[in-house]
Amino acid sequence: MTNELPRIGLGIDVHRLEPGRPFILGGVRFDCEVGPVGHSDGDVVLHAACDAVLGAAGLDDLGTLFSDRDPENAGRDSAEFCVQAMKLVAQSNLKVWSLDVVVETEHPKLKPRRDEMRARLADLFGVAVDRVNIKGKTGEKVDAIGRGDACRATVVALLGP
Repeated sequence: MTNELPRIGLGIDVHRLEPGRPFILGGVRFDCEVGPVGHSDGDVVLHAACDAVLGAAGLDDLGTLFSDRDPENAGRDSAEFCVQAMKLVAQSNLKVWSLDVVVETEHPKLKPRRDEMRARLADLFGVAVDRVNIKGKTGEKVDAIGRGDACRATVVALLGP
């Protein structure tokens, strides 16, 4: 594998929302009446970020590496997936150069905790905080996201030597 040139990866994750579930985005817990349904903690941001980074490195995706059929992953902190993904990326002689994140959700509002999310992603993926961007979008009352029934994250990762 040649690693002289930058590599781009795209990750997307979506989860249904239900009352009484914890709502964790980008490794930050939000106070919210609903939260994502998932085998792990359902953190769509970290799931999408892992897939983006793994994809840019030409590695298996999150679902292949951490099956939702494996009881060991039940309720697991998604930050652990990031740590493992970064070990694989390092073995490929690559590092994350930047992450660009879009979170689509009606609630919670990201702006009050955006800096915390950026810092957590920077820490998990070994990149300077000024190379992590997070944008919050609503669904404008369209589809499951707009009705507040789901949330989605899309992440683009740039990796290089």
